[in-house]
Amino acid sequence: MTTTTAKPVPAARKGGGAQQKLLAFASLIVLVIGFSLASPNFFQVANIMAILQATSVNGVLAVGVTLIIITGGIDLSIGTLMTFCSVMAGVVLTWWGMPLVLGVAAAIATGALCGLISGTFVARMKIPPFIATLGMMLMLKGLSLIVTGTKPIYFNSTPGFTTIAQGSLIGAVIPEFPVPNGVLILFLVAGAAAWVLSRTVLGRYTFALGSNEEAVRLSGVNTAAWKMAIYALSGAICGIAGVLIASRINSAQPALGLGYELEAIAAVVIGGTSLAGGRGTILGTLIGALIMSVLTNGLRVLSVAPEWQTVVTGAIIIVAVYADQLRRGRAA
Repeated sequence: MTTTTAKPVPAARKGGGAQQKLLAFASLIVLVIGFSLASPNFFQVANIMAILQATSVNGVLAVGVTLIIITGGIDLSIGTLMTFCSVMAGVVLTWWGMPLVLGVAAAIATGALCGLISGTFVARMKIPPFIATLGMMLMLKGLSLIVTGTKPIYFNSTPGFTTIAQGSLIGAVIPEFPVPNGVLILFLVAGAAAWVLSRTVLGRYTFALGSNEEAVRLSGVNTAAWKMAIYALSGAICGIAGVLIASRINSAQPALGLGYELEAIAAVVIGGTSLAGGRGTILGTLIGALIMSVLTNGLRVLSVAPEWQTVVTGAIIIVAVYADQLRRGRAA
């Protein structure tokens, strides 16, 4: 197998658009100020911690799907994959009575395997990513219900499991600022993913595949193998999200997961990653995930009806995608 090194992707493409990240960050600040002025209950420590806790799960999912979107692909299965990974953690920890570390490892390994299968569908079988991951989404949803018998798996007999997401190492030192451990895990995952994208061969090929996959293939690179590796890495990150959400609610809910993929993809696009591929950053994705969490929480604090919250979220997604099209049009 020939593995000649592809030419580095230009820095402007890797950057994901500093202007877009700045705009997204400014939007985040405006939202925080606006909701704080509208309701005194918004900018309270407990509510801020709730926002960060919610961001930890969606943020980890968004980091995972960022890698795939940069390649020019899409993954609609990340929400149900997260659920299936939490179910497998429940099987290992609760049904089999294995140690905590093995349950976490099982969730991550399950995610990596399912991601590899999705990558095989896309890279080897040439199934369009939308269809391949839609099929995987439905299969994983069914498998979660089959494995559990449609019943939740509770982690009451697993000591320390809830502290993975709900505990606070920082809070033990600074009680006034009890940042949940799930947020620390989000930052660790984001930092590792950013390092992979900027410092490794896998990161260079991730951008290269999104910029011009055919040119990379003609240069002698096994593009299918690298794309499968990217999907597998994304799946492993979804496994971490599965552990976080199971720890957060102390159970593996087999019917949970649908809809999470849309919020994660929206966070990625809001953060400046192009749906056309070849451009994006993890920092932008984190900002986008915070925007989604702040918006959802702020509307809830203001007692906006859930159906209108959905309308607002959908409108923001459309605006973000349209802005991405305008950016690509100017860059052409």
